[in-house]
This record gives sequence, C-alpha cells and structure tokens, in this order.
Amino acid sequence: MFVRRSSGLAGALALSLALTGCGSSDDEKGSDAKDKTRVFAADNGKITIPADPKRVVATGYAVPVLIEAGAPLVGISSWKRGEPMMNEKDLAAYKKLTKVAGEQAAETNYEAIAEADPDLIVIGVPAPVLGDIDVKRLESIAPVVAIGPTVPSAWRELSHKQADAAGALKQFDSVKATYEAKASELAKKYESVLPKLKLGHVGAYGEVAKGNFHREFGRSWGSNIAEDVGAKYYGKVKKAGPGSQSVSEYPSIEELPESLGEADAITYSVQADGSVPEPVKYVMDSKLWKNLPAVKAGKTFAFRYTEAATYGQGVQTLDAIDKAFAPLLDQ
Repeated sequence: MFVRRSSGLAGALALSLALTGCGSSDDEKGSDAKDKTRVFAADNGKITIPADPKRVVATGYAVPVLIEAGAPLVGISSWKRGEPMMNEKDLAAYKKLTKVAGEQAAETNYEAIAEADPDLIVIGVPAPVLGDIDVKRLESIAPVVAIGPTVPSAWRELSHKQADAAGALKQFDSVKATYEAKASELAKKYESVLPKLKLGHVGAYGEVAKGNFHREFGRSWGSNIAEDVGAKYYGKVKKAGPGSQSVSEYPSIEELPESLGEADAITYSVQADGSVPEPVKYVMDSKLWKNLPAVKAGKTFAFRYTEAATYGQGVQTLDAIDKAFAPLLDQ
C-alpha cells in the first residue's frame, strides 16, 4: 500500500498542508490527439503529461480512486487494506488488474511497469515514502505524477487531482455528486440533534504496548466524513505538527478522562466487519473509559469504514454513520 502504519503513519503523513493546483492546459499543436500534452502540478513538480492518457499505472492511494473513476488502468499496486471498502464491481476490477507493485514502496516491480507500457504513472504515496521509489527509473518509462496524502480529510482534493491527471473526471464527478447528495440528506436528517453535541473520537492507531490511545479531532480519519453531516468534534492537538499530527495525537491511557471527559458523545473506529480493533478495545476495557460521562450516558457510536479515501467509499461510511447515529433520533 506504500504506507507505513502505526507510529510511522503520522510521520509519513507529515507533509505540507498546502495543496498545489491541478495542471493548467498547455496542449501542443498537432492533429493527432495522442500527441497533446499539458503541464500538471504535482508533489514532484510541474510535469508534462498526456492530455488524454490511454494507459495508466497507479500506486498507493491512487489505486481505489482511479478504479472508481474508470481510468484506463493497465497496472496497479496491491491495495489489500482497501478491499473491504470496494463495491463488487470495483473489487472485481481490482482483482483483475495486473499488480506491478506490492504493499510497500520497496516492492515496486519496475520491469512489470515497463511491460505494462504506460503513458502515465500516478504515485499516490506520502512524500517521505517517495524516497523508497526509484522515481528516475519510472520517469524513463513514462511521465510520473506524485499525488500523495496529507491530512486525512484532504482525500477529497487529492482524489480529484488523481482523477484529473488520469483524464477520468467525468465518472469521478458523478460519484462525488452521489456522495454529496447523501451527505446533504443525512445533515438534514440529524440537524435537530447532531450539531448540538460535543463529540470526541477514539481512533484505531493507538499503541497498546506503549499504553497510549489514538485521540482524533476534526478533519481526521474517523471524524472528517461525520463532519459532512453536521458532527462537531471539540478540542485540538496539544502539540500540533504537520500533516496528521495536526488533527490527532497519542495520549497515555491515564489521560483519557482529561481528553474525553467533556464529550457529550464519543465515536470510535471499528473494522469493516464491525469488530473492534485491539487499540480501541484497549481503551474500552479500561475503567477510565467506563467512567466517562458519555459512556455512562450510553452515547458511544461505532464507525465502520473510517479509512475511506474516495467518494464511493465515503458513501459506505455515510451509511455506517447513519446506522450508528440512528438512536439519537429516538432520544
């Protein structure tokens, strides 16, 4: 997946929050459309790419985005973490596509990429991970645009850029519209109750061995889609850093009352199948958790699909959030 997990994840996502604009059109003159190019602003600079790519290789976070957008893919990296969030059609496409790289950047198969004969390579990895990829070697095969994650909530802008680079905005915009319509529908459904609550979120990236938990604030993995339907997550990181370090932190379990004691309600991340991941179970097994006001009031809500990073996956997250919050309407 080209992403380091757990404690390394925050560092891997410690990137600048400034997002460069999408490429400006700079088509070359010529009657043959395949020869037309444009300059595209990516993490690795301003890159001249085909105006209408026909054979695209995608890695990392770009994989689910470009499958969903119907891009002309000829090769992808493995993206096992995203399989539970893919619909039947996208999962079938994912399984059928040639895998030219593994879950880690070091598992890039340059020969396989060359054999796929791409006219564009879209790398969807955090900037620090680019160091594990021989970009120069890839550039000898086809133009390379790196468009990697920053803060968790930035998947909206980044997925748009990835689809734009691959010339797949038409289907992308259609899926985006479906997501936005669903979010608007749910915002109206919960407008009488949800915005009034001070929410906190317990994420899935804590480290039990170190005795800490994952506290997420607004714009983080577990909170950003819920915010689209009116959820309000209070507080902020004590010592903010770049990237994900600006929206989540890892306090010790002893700090649980201080961190979440003011919450009217608490949401928490679970697996796609609804099971509770070990870092979250560690928190919920604590006596400190059981004594939190929100827990005593029975206002805790499990969120599935908190790692959604495409609009299609986001629709599933919205459905899960709707199911989780439904009891609020009966109170």
